[in-house]
Amino acid sequence: MVELDYVGREDCPLCDELLAALLPWAHEHGVRVACRDVDADPEDRRRYGHKVPVVLLDGLVVASGHLDIDELARLVRPRASAR
Repeated sequence: MVELDYVGREDCPLCDELLAALLPWAHEHGVRVACRDVDADPEDRRRYGHKVPVVLLDGLVVASGHLDIDELARLVRPRASAR
């Protein structure tokens, strides 16, 4: 199963918008999403604090600020077929 990491924060409208688009797509395509609060971890806060929301695939940023579903699907497809 492909897993994405979502890094965002509470009370962030942009984060809420991205997550609202990501979760239904992920569910429909069998992709697991692990959600993290950027403010709960000093390393995440240092790395992504002003860049949230961020979506990571295998540790690489594949979306930041907004979600391009077509681009995400293109990036996930090879990993999904390899598993």
